[in-house]
Amino acid sequence: MKFDSKSLKAMLASYGRSFLAAATAVYATGNTDIKSILIAALASTLPVALRAVNPKDPAFGVVAKFVEDTLAKEVAKASTKKAAKTK
Repeated sequence: MKFDSKSLKAMLASYGRSFLAAATAVYATGNTDIKSILIAALASTLPVALRAVNPKDPAFGVVAKFVEDTLAKEVAKASTKKAAKTK
């Protein structure tokens, strides 16, 4: 599966948020054991990893690429119509 840089940045940001939230939550409970914090943080990235391997995921999968391409075509078409009206 190939990702463009925009999708890759979005996935990495999602991994980071999940990792940080889980680590903070475990630490906030008073558990300062680094192994427990890291295990929870790593486990929190599983949902993001599952989204990355799902080709039908609306954010990172094939559907997202289709929507992005369709929107780009519509914007280009609208720009062409607007430019034609102003002439």
